[in-house]
Amino acid sequence: MCDVRKSVVRLMVMGLAAGLFSGVLTTANAQTNKQQQQRHARRETNASRQARIQRTIDYTYSHRWEVFGGGGYLRFSSGDLTKKLNEVSWATAANYYLNPKFAIVGDARGSFGNAKPLDFNNNINLAVHNPQINEYTFMGGGSYRFYAQEKYALSVEGLGGVGWGIFGGGAKGFTGPQVGFWQDGFKPAFSIGLNADYNVYPNIAVRVTPTYVLTDFSSLDVTTNKSSGKIQNNFGFNAGVVYRFGRR
Repeated sequence: MCDVRKSVVRLMVMGLAAGLFSGVLTTANAQTNKQQQQRHARRETNASRQARIQRTIDYTYSHRWEVFGGGGYLRFSSGDLTKKLNEVSWATAANYYLNPKFAIVGDARGSFGNAKPLDFNNNINLAVHNPQINEYTFMGGGSYRFYAQEKYALSVEGLGGVGWGIFGGGAKGFTGPQVGFWQDGFKPAFSIGLNADYNVYPNIAVRVTPTYVLTDFSSLDVTTNKSSGKIQNNFGFNAGVVYRFGRR
């Protein structure tokens, strides 16, 4: 009778141990499955995020047109022997994209500042005190976008065209060369720049463009009345807003 009770107790203990072991295995398997599901869900979330970003990039840079408007600053040489001056600028441009990277560019700018005449004639300097000079450029060329992400883009542009200088308009009846400035007129102009864009929306961006402008306005020797072309190396920047529209 005692042996029977011992056998029953052994069976009960073995059954309880088997049940506990089975429960532990079930819990471990459930936790493993949950962790695998969480990792899978996390991978799907990252993949979805990357896909969303790529869709935004594709949409942002699939616009056919970009129009830029803003202002800036130009450090300009007003004459062969005069000091350089600081000018305030306005700038506009339109880009027509052949594909997400290459665009045809049309560009127009204007710069204004007060130049200091030469000190070679006190009568002129007394009559003409820091007259305003103006330059305008009308150029065309190409742009290459070499970096394009969801929020940022970088592109380089090269432009060429004509510059129009008005250097005697504020000289109170004197000509530009009489006060030491360049001759009024139209001359070749060239520019290179780096466009740095921050995309506020896919179709709206803020742009900053460090720029170099080369002009070829002439100086005039007032004693011999002979003019000679001079290269002006001008540096500055433009900043403003880009609006994108149209679909390729």
